[in-house]
Order: sequence, then C-alpha cells, then structure tokens
Amino acid sequence: MLKTKEPDALPAAVADQIAALALTPGRPLLIVDADEVLFYFMRGLERFLESRKLYFDWQSYALHGNIRRRLDDSVVLAEELHLLLQRFFADATEDMEPVDGAAAALERLRDRMQVVVLSNVPALARQARERALARHGMPYPLIANSGSKGPAVSALLRRVPGPAIFIDDIPHNHTSVARLAPEVHRLHFVADHRLAALLGPAPDCHHRVASWAEIHDHVSALLVGT
Repeated sequence: MLKTKEPDALPAAVADQIAALALTPGRPLLIVDADEVLFYFMRGLERFLESRKLYFDWQSYALHGNIRRRLDDSVVLAEELHLLLQRFFADATEDMEPVDGAAAALERLRDRMQVVVLSNVPALARQARERALARHGMPYPLIANSGSKGPAVSALLRRVPGPAIFIDDIPHNHTSVARLAPEVHRLHFVADHRLAALLGPAPDCHHRVASWAEIHDHVSALLVGT
C-alpha cells in the first residue's frame, strides 16, 4: 500500500536482486505484490498505530493525511510519518496476517507458472518478509523494490520473455507497468475491503478482482493455451 516515487531508472540494488533470481525462460511469470495482496497491511498498521495512541482516519486511500493522534486528532506530518512507517516495517512485518486464500491459490498456480513477489518492503525488513512468506506457505523469491514497479517488471521480462501477470493494489504501480511493460496483464487487487471501497479499479489495470479465488480463476483462464 505504501506510495512511492516513480523513477524510470532501475535502482542498482533491485537490478542485482533480479539478476540473482533463478528463472526459467518461456515459463509464464506471476509478479505479485505483498502488502494488501499477500498480507493484510492495514490490519497490522492499525494495531501498530493503536499501540502508539494513533489511528487511521479512513478519509482516503493515502497514508499521508489519514494518520492522526487520538489526543487531539492532529495529522502526523510527512517527516514523522516516514519514520513511523520505517518503525512499523521493522517491528511488524513478520507478524502481518496472510490474506485469505493467497497461499492456496498460489500453490495451485505454481504448477503452471513461476512466482516472484515484488514488494516495496524497506531493506531493513526484507528478511522478516521472507520469513513471513515461508511461514505462511508462500516461499517464493522476493524482490525488495524501491520506487514504482514498472522498471522492475520490465527488467524481469528481459530475463523471462513471455506471458506475465502483475498483481498490485496501488493504481500508480499499474500505470508504471503499463507504460514500461505494456504486454503484462495487470490485475488490481486490494485485500482490505475498507480500502477497496475508497477507490475504483486502477485506470491502467486490465481487470479488478475481489478475492484470491477470483484471481486463481482469472489467471487460470489466461493460461489456457500457453
């Protein structure tokens, strides 16, 4: 869910992670986000905020402007919010709840696809995210991305030309991928129904989905004939 800037250049640290992946040329690729796709980001964030006498106001999809102090309802400003989110990822990444049906759907799809998790998790929490993925039955390669996701998806396609599907909750990530890797099929999914209600389908997605059961069926239909 965390918003990021949109550089066109692929960060060197991300390029190194992609180069190190063991990928099979020609095998369909599923590129899947983590926060609000594989893990319930907002549920974890709300628990974290409550422990600090803060709350999420639910006035929009954005984090900035919606995190407030219970004492006086004042908004947590940008600089403090950045530090707060870094602490959240450091403390709570490994404890986020898995999204219903995600592990089971990916397990069924992995017979026909290779799965890569592309997450904007901070580098300090990468190992915690890997442990959480493994513990919840999703031991797939993780790329700790920085910035919007078009550059990373484009780089993955250079490694694995062929059919690819991208799943993410952030609309501007769909726009970035549409611009830099337009051949990728883009699914917009927001696991938390409260968040999903705050925005419509991403303008540059191909399809909006509401559950992992729907994702499984949609992706399976796309794989017919590949």
